[in-house]
Amino acid sequence: MKKAPKTIESILAGYPRHPQNLIGLLQDVQAEYNYISPEHLALICDHVGAPLTQAWAVATFYKSFSLEPRGEHEIKVCLGTTCHLKGGNRLVEACERNLGVARGQTTEDLRFTLDTVNCLGSCALAPVVMVDEDYLGGANIHSLKKRLSKLE
Repeated sequence: MKKAPKTIESILAGYPRHPQNLIGLLQDVQAEYNYISPEHLALICDHVGAPLTQAWAVATFYKSFSLEPRGEHEIKVCLGTTCHLKGGNRLVEACERNLGVARGQTTEDLRFTLDTVNCLGSCALAPVVMVDEDYLGGANIHSLKKRLSKLE
């Protein structure tokens, strides 16, 4: 059974009203909702006393923040040199076909977000795909489909 998300109010209540808490609040809201909505961004700014432009700058600078809804599961396919040479692009194309989304997009049911990255730091295991926090080294289309089917 999935727990109900914390309310934005309960997240805000955990932080003193000070601009130094901006990033911590953004991280907690991102972790709870998988993205930061415009409404949440405004509430965070009101709480810490930071201008909306500052919060926007921070949220768009760091790749770990998203201002659009993200999927429950994130798939990151490495396209660094080694992974590219060992078939990373084929893995991305297979994911695009099977999920019905292009790289950088989220499925309509908000189950999966597909992204590509320049390096996952595991070149010896190339090609590498990261599904949520798990690394799938030596990935191929069959092993990736098998891993994703466990999430459906």
